[in-house]
Amino acid sequence: MQLPVPQHIKAIVPYPPGKPMDELEREYGITNAIKLASNENPWGPSPKAVAAIGTMLHTLHRYPDGSSYYLTEAVARWIGSAPEEIVLGNGSNEVIEFLVKAFVGTGDAVITSHPSFLMYQKFVQVRGGENVIIPLKAMHHDLAAISAAVTERTRLIFIDNPNNPTGTLIGKATFDSFLADLPQSVIVVVDEAYVDFVDPAERIDILGYIRQPEQIPAVVSLRTFSKAFGLAGLRIGFGVMHRDVAALLHRVRQPFNINLPAQAGALAALDDTAHYDHTLQATAEGRVWLSEAVTGLGCIPYPSHTNFFLIDVQGDATRLYEAMLYKGVIVRSMKAYGYPDFIRITVGTVEENQRFVAALSECLRDLGYERV
Repeated sequence: MQLPVPQHIKAIVPYPPGKPMDELEREYGITNAIKLASNENPWGPSPKAVAAIGTMLHTLHRYPDGSSYYLTEAVARWIGSAPEEIVLGNGSNEVIEFLVKAFVGTGDAVITSHPSFLMYQKFVQVRGGENVIIPLKAMHHDLAAISAAVTERTRLIFIDNPNNPTGTLIGKATFDSFLADLPQSVIVVVDEAYVDFVDPAERIDILGYIRQPEQIPAVVSLRTFSKAFGLAGLRIGFGVMHRDVAALLHRVRQPFNINLPAQAGALAALDDTAHYDHTLQATAEGRVWLSEAVTGLGCIPYPSHTNFFLIDVQGDATRLYEAMLYKGVIVRSMKAYGYPDFIRITVGTVEENQRFVAALSECLRDLGYERV
């Protein structure tokens, strides 16, 4: 068989998802594992969301609302925007795909940082675009280098804020200066998947930027229900943008892209502020406790504005990851991201955090990484 596959498609390396927990348990002969590797919400979805999904299961023989009218209205109220400024996606990564489809063609350039979310670059490859990749500087986006890399072929700039995997944040004054240096022909996409965990006083005014189309480049915000709302399994996210940009994205959006359970669950989740607030408060408390605990073990935790953080274990992180698996604790080695001595962990429940620290202490000792 000879398939006429373009070279830019052949060059794509598939996204490497984490293994399911049951598969890891079978592979390593462990039970009752805890997963702190994927930045998920350990407290699960809102009970209101679960109940809402259950009540509509008998209607699964019907197509969903193609415009997601009620969810779009609710998201707009939550954000403080107009419904015309919202585009829903099957996960916020689908909104990334919409942006690339709408604005990037063969030979066009898109700027991203490294490390950051891998799917930015993969969508660009699918379109035959050029990825311009700027390394982080001291674990922050190098905005000066990004600005300097812009050319007449640049269509999009993707910036995750806070950054994944470092958890670092761009401040308002810094972002203002960055936008002022850019031509208005570029679209700046700010991936705010973790912004719920950021102190409101430290967030940039994303709506203020979106509503200044004559003064600065177009700005798009990406948001998700996967993290703070605990709905990762439903695949539901959204973008906030100027209504003219949104109208173009709807031209490339598939009909019925948001399924019935996702619409029902997300709508109910927005109504459960108590569950949302508990997630944010418990995450903040767990982040402080974990930081102090791993420091006491001789590791170096890095400050984070998210529900995860990096830890310098001062030894081979992949060996530590493997050792932790045998303890039934799943973390993420950062070797593939260019940080061979770092792991990334999600802030878990109190019990999960305690189990992680106990396993980390044992593995550091067994591997000879102990510094205390």
